[in-house]
Amino acid sequence: MEARIIALAVPMFFGLIALELWWSKRRGVSAYRFADAVTDLACGIGSRVFHLFDAALLIGLYALVFESLAPMTLPTDAPLTWVFAFVAVDFLYYWWHRSSHNVNALWAVHVVHHHSEDYNLAVALRQAMFSQATSLAFYLPLALLGVPTAVFATCQAINTLYQFWIHTELVLKLPAPLEAVLNTPSHHRVHHGINPRYLDRNHAGVFIVWDKLFGTFEPEGEPVVYGVVTPLRSLNSLWANFEHFVTIVRLLPHARGVGEWLRCWLDTPAYRPAALGGPKSAPEVERARFVKYDPPLLPGVRPYVAVWFVVVSVAVTLLMPLAPTLWPPVLGILAALLLWTLLGWGGLFERKPWLAASEFARHAVLALLLLAHAAGLFEGLLPSAPAALSLAFAAATAGSALWLHRLLQPLGPGGVDARAPGADSGIADPASHAPGVVAP
Repeated sequence: MEARIIALAVPMFFGLIALELWWSKRRGVSAYRFADAVTDLACGIGSRVFHLFDAALLIGLYALVFESLAPMTLPTDAPLTWVFAFVAVDFLYYWWHRSSHNVNALWAVHVVHHHSEDYNLAVALRQAMFSQATSLAFYLPLALLGVPTAVFATCQAINTLYQFWIHTELVLKLPAPLEAVLNTPSHHRVHHGINPRYLDRNHAGVFIVWDKLFGTFEPEGEPVVYGVVTPLRSLNSLWANFEHFVTIVRLLPHARGVGEWLRCWLDTPAYRPAALGGPKSAPEVERARFVKYDPPLLPGVRPYVAVWFVVVSVAVTLLMPLAPTLWPPVLGILAALLLWTLLGWGGLFERKPWLAASEFARHAVLALLLLAHAAGLFEGLLPSAPAALSLAFAAATAGSALWLHRLLQPLGPGGVDARAPGADSGIADPASHAPGVVAP
């Protein structure tokens, strides 16, 4: 249910992003940077690809608890059921979201959404692969209270859709009564800030009243600096999902005893073992002096990535409703190809040394699979399509490989640089003196 609703909303998402881009240009505001925005969207695509596998399991677990343990069932045709479920979903979302900022293991998942140093509608789609898995436990009380599975899934999807539009700097303030009750762009900008006064504030989904009731509300005042206290400094959307887990693991050798070991996982993200000097504090930041991570791109990267972005976006949108009908190994191969494509975008943006070999291999594998599909080798495993169409896509893939070759040719036989000129791909943590974590 949730996947279908999100799939139907995809055209709306891209339409509003295009509108925001046009509006920001008219106002002379630089709201988007190409590589950062594509990385945001790549994280969202990666999240959707991962949910092709866990969505049925997670909603199935909710349904199992509902059918086995709920002492009563709320009627789906009663308006009060929907009102209660919608408010309750938002209330529990608040606690999941607040916990995700205050428990390091949960932050390792959620941090993906906060990595961007811009704030626009593309950031709304920057979602983590494992978010659904961490949030389900917070929603299971609804199953015990008798909220039917379809009602829960629909309300959760609407809650997610609502939060899309609040990721913008172009809407300043709504009328005061709405600002008092609803989560708005102004409130949510605060949530994405790394200014010390803004950290861990405004966790609401739809209703900002939860933050006001539980002491986590902060109004927007000083200009917001976006991102995370320890910057990711990478445009690799897959690495973004694992980087903070690696950071936690690198703290463990410095932990003294079980207590500190557990606190590395369960304390706040600011926690550091005593051997590393204890908890780190967030430094003061000024928006005017903050330097965003923005490595220069090779000529021709933008159109190349844009074309593949369209291909991948269409493929994922079509695959979401088809996923339950596909044989798992086939679904796994398709998902791997999609994630492989996302990996290549990050490599291109940062001129990684493995890029050329990875991208040419991906083209070869994709072309071979398309030729096999044209020959009918996947009959019964994949939706049928005219052989001529598969051959045309195989030819287009070969053309893309030639395009890539021309794009990389100016770099010479030495291959691709390990990093873009002037770009820093490492992560330093001077406050804790923890070892740096370098993006692959």
